[in-house]
Amino acid sequence: MKKILSGAFAALACAAVSTTAFAAAPADVKSGSYKVEAGHTQVNFSVLHFGFSYYSGQFSNVSGSLKLDASHPEKSKLSVTIPVSSVATSSSVLTDELKNNEWFDAAKYPDATFVSTEVSPVGAEDAVVSGDLTLHGTTKPVVLHVHFVGAGVNPMDKAYTVGFQATGTIHRSDFGVKKYVPYVGDDVSLTISGAFEKQP
Repeated sequence: MKKILSGAFAALACAAVSTTAFAAAPADVKSGSYKVEAGHTQVNFSVLHFGFSYYSGQFSNVSGSLKLDASHPEKSKLSVTIPVSSVATSSSVLTDELKNNEWFDAAKYPDATFVSTEVSPVGAEDAVVSGDLTLHGTTKPVVLHVHFVGAGVNPMDKAYTVGFQATGTIHRSDFGVKKYVPYVGDDVSLTISGAFEKQP
């Protein structure tokens, strides 16, 4: 029991240190060039399914860059690429179906991209990021609401890392993905967890 309690206290101590290490204020974050840390970046989506439930999926293996100006965040720039074939759901049948030409048509349109056009800070930790989303061969303006999560040196790989959480909504029919609308919702809710590692 004593050994278990000692281990628990040690874990709590490490958690406290980690929290302090990643508690940098947004204005204190290091400016510079960053790259997407693909292993901990996810693009999640959710749609209303036949009016009964919200069904979710995910894209992974995201790549891209962030030019971050912590002192003047409105000058920051973001560009990301999302491989469409990385789509995944809890159903292997649906996952395969989403890749075909009636949905995302991953063979013809292998990547989705987002390129920011404007960053508008809202308080110290939030911003509205406008940009162009290209999906299924169509480019449309999209607005993301972005929240600063934290920054610091990743204790695993020792890379200086900054993280954000973003949310937004798109209409899939605007991008030519119309199958089963309106029975499967046209509104697609996006939740994006983004990790970026500072480059030399």
